[in-house]
Order: sequence, then C-alpha cells, then structure tokens
Amino acid sequence: MRVRAFMARAMLPSDYQALMDRGFRRTGTMVYAPACEACSACIPLRVPVAAFAPSKSQRRVLRRNADITVTVGRPDADDATYALYRRYLAHQHPGGEQESDRDSFRESFVESCVDTYQIDYSLAGALVAFSIVDACDTSLSAVYHAFDPDHARRSLGVHSALTEIALAQRMGIPHYYLGYWIAQSPAMAYKADYRPHEVLVSGRWVQAETGRLPAIE
Repeated sequence: MRVRAFMARAMLPSDYQALMDRGFRRTGTMVYAPACEACSACIPLRVPVAAFAPSKSQRRVLRRNADITVTVGRPDADDATYALYRRYLAHQHPGGEQESDRDSFRESFVESCVDTYQIDYSLAGALVAFSIVDACDTSLSAVYHAFDPDHARRSLGVHSALTEIALAQRMGIPHYYLGYWIAQSPAMAYKADYRPHEVLVSGRWVQAETGRLPAIE
C-alpha cells in the first residue's frame, strides 16, 4: 500500500475533520491517506448516527453484553491496556506481539495530534476490550479496537461500535467514522453491516447499499 502522509504535533478539530472528508486518517501523530496509482479500493465509510438502527443480530450482541461496564477517559498505556493489546495481537496476528513494545503502543495510540479518547469495556472489574476514538464537533472516528480473546464469543467489536454510535447520538455528533472499507475484503465486510452508511467516492459522501459502491456520475 502506498500512502501520502505528514506529521502533526497538534491540529484543530475542524482541520482534521476536513482532512477526513478528503479520505485521510490518523495513527499517532501521522496523518495519512492511500495513494496507490492503480487502485482506489480503500473507501472511507461513515454511519449517519441519527438514521442508524441496529439489526436483529446487533441487538442480540447488545443483550449479550448487558453486563459490560463502559468508561471513557484519555488513552493510557497502563499495564492492563497494554497486556490486553498483546493478547489481542497474539490471537489476531500471531507473532505481532513480539514486534510491539510499550513505546510503539504509546506512539500509535496514546500520542495524538487531535482530541482522542480511550473507551474501556470491563467485566466484573477486569478490562475485556478497549477502543481508541478521535472526537470532532461533527464526528466520532474509530481508530483502533482490541478485545480479550477469551471473550471472543461476546462479539465485543460489534458491541463497541454500537456503544460508540450510541455515544455519538447522545453527544449530538452526526457521524461515526469506521475508517477504510474494501468491498472485496472479507476482513472489512463487517463495516457495511452498520446501516445506513455512507462512502466517500470522488470527493462526495453518498449513501451506499450494503457491500456495493454507489454509481457516481
């Protein structure tokens, strides 16, 4: 994947929002966008939260996780968060945990050039998942999510997205950004399950059918 990118120590929410609406994302203090010459498969996707309605299966996930406690704070590379992150990497990307130390975790998820929060999901006082999200006046943007593999059957990734959409609704934030979606990628198919959703095509946000790009004139 080829990208264009720049580093930013700090950025106004309005400036970052304008960049996201041009297809940029953030990791740490680096802001980037795909720049592949012969490929445009990475499509930004967002959910208009006022129109969102959870599906039957998504409502089941919410019921299954009714015992989860949600807390919102600033990102923190504390022992519990970092340990869960390493367990998640070992489960999802075997060997990846050996390449990530606490400093790299801090650089990617704690350091930020925008207004960033960590949302913790706990069960009986133990951390079972966390999300990193960026907040602007008109968007809540999902940056990263990790869950405890021992609780994989809870579908905590789905639960976190639903919780964060609901948080955006309560805050009066109109859009929840899910990052890049690739229509042909099974690993990214879940992003199109949050309906309705919009995709950024030719510089315009347009409503899309599930798993299909809209026709753009």
